[in-house]
Amino acid sequence: MVRFAVLDVGSNTVNLLVVDAHRGSAPVPVHSERMDLRLAEHITRDGRIGKRAIDGLNRIVRAASVRSKDLNSDEFLALATSAIREATNGREVISQVRSETGVRLTVLPGRDEAVLTFLAVRRWYGWSSGRLLVADIGGGSVELAIGSGEQPDHAISIPLGAGRMFREFFADDPPKGAQVRALRSHVRDALEAVASEYEGKSVQHAVGTSKTFRQLARLASRFAGRSEPGEERLLYVDELNDLCARLVKMDVKQRAELPRISESRAPQIAAGALVAAEIMETLSIDVLEVCPWALREGIILRRLDMLKD
Repeated sequence: MVRFAVLDVGSNTVNLLVVDAHRGSAPVPVHSERMDLRLAEHITRDGRIGKRAIDGLNRIVRAASVRSKDLNSDEFLALATSAIREATNGREVISQVRSETGVRLTVLPGRDEAVLTFLAVRRWYGWSSGRLLVADIGGGSVELAIGSGEQPDHAISIPLGAGRMFREFFADDPPKGAQVRALRSHVRDALEAVASEYEGKSVQHAVGTSKTFRQLARLASRFAGRSEPGEERLLYVDELNDLCARLVKMDVKQRAELPRISESRAPQIAAGALVAAEIMETLSIDVLEVCPWALREGIILRRLDMLKD
């Protein structure tokens, strides 16, 4: 058995997951925590991550490293996604983190992010799930992948994350109708460029991963009056569009009062809902299931596969 600690530095939050794992079995969670950092909000007009954000990142990485050691982790894997990947001073940030904390922060390419998330979903549902289409909405990017095996036939990362769309399109609170339409049009245009890779491919199972999809599925089922066990893991496109109509009429304070929507997530949940709706409509998805495994589990599974017997 190996105890892995995975630190995922995203555009909005930093997540630490510690699991016990060995090949052939599902990883067993030991510890999980989320720390708000909002790196993407601290990127300057020239694309640089500011000193204040870097200092905050160093504090969080150092604390996570200490927590990993306290929990007797055998390996500590620290990865960064779109915010640092796209920053003009990304290499400088990585260097400073290494110098200040001793932790090697690896920047994960967008396509690799999609591939590893796909692996996690495949392992969760197994071969009986058939051909999978997997969508993941992060703070800065959307990852899409499709395939029948453990390696997808096609995988891509597109800069359509919920936080990014909120910052780029919603100048008012609540957003004006023109802002909502502009966001949906932008997302639709970006997706149509890759839709041919996903439409008409005999998908047996459409899956959404990560927090945005989990929150949307819970809210949509609640407003639709669905309360049976497992219903919160299903997201129907018609119910999602109804939810979008509700969310864009609320201000941030009203969204923060919704069940299990934190104050930090409330600003971007409406933008995330619109992105999700465009994904489902453009790729002709009537219903998708929300998978509890995503990128961090995929990283652990890939690392397990690399270990020698």
